[in-house]
Amino acid sequence: MTTTTVDHAERSPLRVLLADDQSMVRAGFSMIIESQADMTVVGEAADGERCVALAARLRPDVVVMDIRMPVLDGLAATRALAGPDAVDPVKVVIATTFDDDEYVVTALRNGAVGFILKDAGPEMLLHAVRAAASGEAMISPAITVRYLDRFVGTDRQPSAPNPLSVREVDVARATARGLTNREIATELFVSPSTVKSHLESIQVKLGLRNRVEIAIWVHEHLPVVD
Repeated sequence: MTTTTVDHAERSPLRVLLADDQSMVRAGFSMIIESQADMTVVGEAADGERCVALAARLRPDVVVMDIRMPVLDGLAATRALAGPDAVDPVKVVIATTFDDDEYVVTALRNGAVGFILKDAGPEMLLHAVRAAASGEAMISPAITVRYLDRFVGTDRQPSAPNPLSVREVDVARATARGLTNREIATELFVSPSTVKSHLESIQVKLGLRNRVEIAIWVHEHLPVVD
């Protein structure tokens, strides 16, 4: 008996729905996504209501959603698609120019599995889409750092011994500084897949859900390193 290995490029591409009231933004995102062999854009919507209707019909793997849109805003649309009352939830990534604290918290509570800024660059968009499709949460590093500045006090004391390994502490600290997986890999001379494995281990050991919570834990429990 022979087994056939399915190459990454031969798998069905991730089906992405774009929702943004600016046609130029949708066009830009579409070009980025369509440039990837493992992704394709299956639809576009200029308002939240249209997005919800298209998602119900097209059943995309991931919806990339703006916040400020007419008819139905992105936060309400996200709740309809991924919130606690959604019958068949869809993975939603918020991509916006507005990183207001209330928007971030509301989006995540409404079921979003990612929150990135539009100016974060193509790599971050692609990373967020892939992370969402695989069941992971992706929060823009810039938002992670800003959260710490606003919500974590400046007086930090070393806590009792933590359960992380030395390398996991290094990865956690780098995450708290807002570095991406690729940047952490470069800094620590390891592969991006190794960084991903460390992050997964950190989340399991500490009972955390995403990069924001890892960064907050670092600032609350680890001593400051000059």
